[in-house]
Amino acid sequence: MRYTVVLEQEEDGGYVASVPAMPGCVSQGDTRAEALSNIREAIELYVEDCRDAGDPVPTEAGKEFVEVEAA
Repeated sequence: MRYTVVLEQEEDGGYVASVPAMPGCVSQGDTRAEALSNIREAIELYVEDCRDAGDPVPTEAGKEFVEVEAA
């Protein structure tokens, strides 16, 4: 499965990572790499909890990404 992760740098230099398709799935780290590692683990736990509860696992079906070059 693939999910969009939003990384935001904090004023103190750390990072907060969230997954828009998974309400409440948020993590953080001192570095970008640490935040991504932590959110990957949070996503895995979120999916596991959904399955254990018999709830549907969120998807991002129909989401498209477009790249543009700004001059």
